[in-house]
Amino acid sequence: MTDVSPKGLSPKQASERVALSITSRNRKEARFLFLGQLAVAVAMGFLILLFAGILNKGMPGFFQYYVALDVRLDAGRLDPTNQMTLESLAGGDFDGVIRDSLYQALGNPEGRKAKREARRLISSGSGQRLMTYVLDHPEHLGSTVSVQFAVDDDVDTFLRGLISREIPEMDRRISDQLIDYIDALDAQGRISYEISDYLFFGSASRDAEMAGIRGALVGSILTLLVCVVIAFPLGVATAVYLEEMAPKNRLTEIIEININNLAAVPSVVFGIMGLAIFIVAFGMPRSIPLVGGVVLALMTLPTIIISSRAAIRAVPPSIRDAALGIGASKIQTIMHHVLPLAMPGILTGTIIGMAQALGETAPLLMIGMVAFIVDVPSGINDPGTVLPVQIFMWADFAERMFIQKTSAAIIILLTFLITMNAAAIFLRKKLERRW
Repeated sequence: MTDVSPKGLSPKQASERVALSITSRNRKEARFLFLGQLAVAVAMGFLILLFAGILNKGMPGFFQYYVALDVRLDAGRLDPTNQMTLESLAGGDFDGVIRDSLYQALGNPEGRKAKREARRLISSGSGQRLMTYVLDHPEHLGSTVSVQFAVDDDVDTFLRGLISREIPEMDRRISDQLIDYIDALDAQGRISYEISDYLFFGSASRDAEMAGIRGALVGSILTLLVCVVIAFPLGVATAVYLEEMAPKNRLTEIIEININNLAAVPSVVFGIMGLAIFIVAFGMPRSIPLVGGVVLALMTLPTIIISSRAAIRAVPPSIRDAALGIGASKIQTIMHHVLPLAMPGILTGTIIGMAQALGETAPLLMIGMVAFIVDVPSGINDPGTVLPVQIFMWADFAERMFIQKTSAAIIILLTFLITMNAAAIFLRKKLERRW
């Protein structure tokens, strides 16, 4: 029997060498597996630290301090013409009624300085809040009701413990007398720490305690609506034509190369293009969701086209051959067989593109959606802003309460982004078919 051991080794020696080789290979594989798991653990650790930092700073932004006052709703002062309309109530002395209630709760302080310090305790927008309450509850006119008003942002900061009373009066933003007023109201149980309704239902405001995301959220929805209405049909139609119907020649190659290049173009370039074409050349208004949606649609189109082409290409050729074999036309094959099977991938790419558009700021800054707009847009032609731009503007303000609300708005934006990505995963799992 011929010995086939390598280099004339005996079978025993060859077996030992093979065993050593297997041991070394297993050790290397285990080391590689450990490094991969370590890399995943490090990435997850950084992700957890990121979210923990955002949550730690942002969760207080969902809450703020309120003071409850017993307000006498004097019909003569609040509704001078007795019409109970917005125009009639606009002439009412809501601020005066609130001041009287505040003075009464503080024991009727005397002197202009004492009253001025007392007025600094509550938000300057309290009159608007009381007007809204009267509009919603006209049956309460003539009675005394307890209404909660947001405290001023400096008072809120003090109540959070971020301003120490041990600091000398000249070095802090609130006076000793104002601190005494806060303590008096707190002792009466009038001050409470509750979920901020201003954050969700308020709009843009220079006063931190009144600022909210309602206008920006509506603007984001309108802008994304315009974006998806334009980008989705155009992107899918382009992908179908290039993948199924266009001849393979030099022109289509140039088109495909340019689509791939557009996917890598910085988003601010699309903003400059929107500024030059839609606003300067076409004279469209600045800061409206229509222009913002069109700009984001142009930015999102390459992503939708590329993902849609990949989904269409993944449909097995046998599906097309079977449809054509039983007499279906080219269009019928595409519409009845190819597109339904490619739709999970198309929808996934579209939703991811929309999520990317939702978080964009630079192109919208270029077309003026950074304007300070108090009113909530009611249509795509009304001035508005979007959530990322609102976050950008809040981050530029110096008040500490804006920092907390900025972090809270970031959490809301991340929630929308995670929801959209989760929807993409769900649709892909729900609709996909395996061959």
